[in-house]
Amino acid sequence: MTTPSKDPAWLAAKARQIRRDLLRMIYAAGTGHTGSSLSSADIMTVLFYDVLRLDPTRPDWPDRDRFILSKGHAVEGYYCILADLGFFPKEELATFSAFGSRLIGHPNNKVPGVEMNTGALGHGLSVSVGMALAARKLNKTCRVFTLMGDGEQAEGSVWEAAMAGAHYGLDNLVAVLDRNRLQISGCTEDVLRLDPLDEKWRSFGWSVVPVDGHDHAALSRALHAAPVQPGRPTLVLASTVKGRGVAFMEHVARWHHGVPTQTEFVQALEGLQEKGGEPDGQ
Repeated sequence: MTTPSKDPAWLAAKARQIRRDLLRMIYAAGTGHTGSSLSSADIMTVLFYDVLRLDPTRPDWPDRDRFILSKGHAVEGYYCILADLGFFPKEELATFSAFGSRLIGHPNNKVPGVEMNTGALGHGLSVSVGMALAARKLNKTCRVFTLMGDGEQAEGSVWEAAMAGAHYGLDNLVAVLDRNRLQISGCTEDVLRLDPLDEKWRSFGWSVVPVDGHDHAALSRALHAAPVQPGRPTLVLASTVKGRGVAFMEHVARWHHGVPTQTEFVQALEGLQEKGGEPDGQ
């Protein structure tokens, strides 16, 4: 368990900056998972600026916390945060999805700060279980975090990993579920009913912490509090809004993967303008 260090207002301003950065990147590239990256921006901001123990100058530092973006299609916010923290130059964001760029459309472990290639849904938690188990065997104090999508909960491998995490008592493992209730095919409950997710995860032996996935103070408290129960992995069940921060994208499934027009792009940026100043440094 660690202690929050960032003011929630600072985190909120940083999240707005990351949203603007990822929108610029997607618009310039002409491709990207806009709604998915926007829904998880607050979660990613709190993780990287307030929770994870990392060193951008030493991406392979043995005692670092591990982060796996299991919902790998939401990579745009991930790249923007890594660049903002200094893992690689911000100028490289302009190469997103260009031929020969290492900033491809899903996480690429050739990019400093990326632990593994993801994108095939359902794999992130399984790998995270292995990392958490290895850390325990090596007597490491690091924690392992993975961010999953809710559509991803239809993958059987998620539940195999959930069983394994509980079986081995991996209380150094924290999963965050971006519960925006939309996937590329529409509403998750129409595609394959998931609720009650909290009860399902508890029945698999996990501690479950429901939280507003856009409340920076609540997210910080929940993530710093893990493990909630010794001997149990923790699931932070974050209720979010697809396309959060851009009014015309919110709650709209087609923005799961979509590129704004020039008019929409300008409108989106205007809606994300500074509200009380931007954060100063990391």
